[in-house]
Amino acid sequence: MRASDHPSHRFLETARKHLNHARFAADADFHAYACFNAHQAAEKAVKAVHYANGALVVFGHGIRQLIEDLNTPSLAASLSAAHRLDPYYAATRYPNRPDDGTPEESFSSDRSARALGLAHDIVTAAAHIIHASART
Repeated sequence: MRASDHPSHRFLETARKHLNHARFAADADFHAYACFNAHQAAEKAVKAVHYANGALVVFGHGIRQLIEDLNTPSLAASLSAAHRLDPYYAATRYPNRPDDGTPEESFSSDRSARALGLAHDIVTAAAHIIHASART
């Protein structure tokens, strides 16, 4: 199996694509979609670390819980970011979730910019962990 075939690398690459899609959505003023894809980027990046650590299957969408389950000190710094991204899994997609209208009415450029920054930090931290584990 090529190194790039490992689930950790596939999940990390998918996380990066979600982050790029989030940027594209934010630039096009689709801020709810940007926030959702930022969440997806962070979720898949953390799952990539689980796979790098030998997991066979990783379930769940809560980024904070996924980080806590890892018990990886270098990702523990991302718990606050994860906590702030977690609500974007559902609230960005379902019109009955936000209190003030549809998701597109509820999510602003400020929120998507913050979500992009948080997701970028988590994806970057996960990439460092995965690349360090590949060297050992």
